Amino acid sequence: MIKETIKIAIVEPSPIIRYGVTAILRRITGLRFIPLELESLDGLQSYLKDQKLDVIIINPSFWGSVDTSKLKAIGGGKRLKMIALVTSAVDVSMIKKYDATIGMYESSEEIGIKIEKLFAPALEEENPNTLSVREKEIVVGVVKGLTNKQIAESLFISTHTVLTHRKNIARKLEIHSPAGLTIYAIVNKLVDIQDLNLKL
Repeated sequence: MIKETIKIAIVEPSPIIRYGVTAILRRITGLRFIPLELESLDGLQSYLKDQKLDVIIINPSFWGSVDTSKLKAIGGGKRLKMIALVTSAVDVSMIKKYDATIGMYESSEEIGIKIEKLFAPALEEENPNTLSVREKEIVVGVVKGLTNKQIAESLFISTHTVLTHRKNIARKLEIHSPAGLTIYAIVNKLVDIQDLNLKL
């Protein structure tokens, strides 16, 4: 989980979409944002002359192919992440240079997962099987016998997000059963064997 506050600009000419994205960002649990709403690329470039950003969410539908490398050079270097906000059909070649994409119908949890992944690639490259803090919380819930709904309620996320995390956990660990997750959790000290009600 990311500890620091993320400074994020939403570049979108439509005020309704800008305000909507800002509202979604404020609903994401576990991440802290300082949102900045900008209605044009000129406004973004003026801002970047004096300030640094962590993330830029930009709608490529309005400006065509955006020079993401130029924006990164003046706005924060390699740490600056670019996210394409896809609000309509867009040529795939226009969004290839972005670090991620988000769509109009994604939930706050899904967007939060994407942003969190942008800041944790080094950890995943070092060990692709490393679970995030949230994924470890999901494993503990499964091991304790909680349903997906109970896990979602305890972590203040949606059931859909729990299912997404469970798919990622299964892919990373190649473990597809609660029994296998229980062994993983005990070996990796996510749970104490004394706390589990195991029937032998």
